[in-house]
Amino acid sequence: MGQSKLLVSIIAGAAVGAALSMLDRTTREKTIATTQKMKDAISYYAANREELQILVEEKVLAAKGLYETVSDNVNMITEKVEEFKDVPSTIQGMIDDTKSAFTLPDKE
Repeated sequence: MGQSKLLVSIIAGAAVGAALSMLDRTTREKTIATTQKMKDAISYYAANREELQILVEEKVLAAKGLYETVSDNVNMITEKVEEFKDVPSTIQGMIDDTKSAFTLPDKE
C-alpha cells in the first residue's frame, strides 16, 4: 500500500515539476524544438528502415571497437602493474649487490 502512494507521489511531483518548468520561455522553446527534431527523425527512419538498420549496425561496430580498445588498454595496464610489482625486489637486489661490492669482506 505504501509503495503505491510513493509511486503516485513521484509521478505527480514529476508532472508538477515539468509543468512548472514550461513557464520559462527558453525551456519551452527548446523543448518544442527538441520534440520537433525527434518527431522528424522518427518519421524519417520509419520511412527509411534500411538506413536505420545501417546506422544501428555502424553504431554497434563502433561500440565493439571501443570495447576492444578499452579492453586492450586495461590488459596493458594490468601487465604494467604486474611489472611494477617486481620493481621493488629488483631495486633491493641492486642495492644488496652494490653494498656487497663496496663492503670489505669480514676477516675471520
